[in-house]
Amino acid sequence: MADLMNLVMLVCAIVGSMAFGVLSAYWIFRVGFALMRPQRPVAAVKSRPEAAGAL
Repeated sequence: MADLMNLVMLVCAIVGSMAFGVLSAYWIFRVGFALMRPQRPVAAVKSRPEAAGAL
């Protein structure tokens, strides 16, 4: 029974470490590509006054 419990714990540890590795790599690459993305310049909004139309 102890061997079966050790096997289950080992499998759970393997799955957990793989999930942690995949998720951490995903977030590292996501942050890296976000930093490499060129920033768009913010265009100034020029407003013109318009007369209100009457019905």
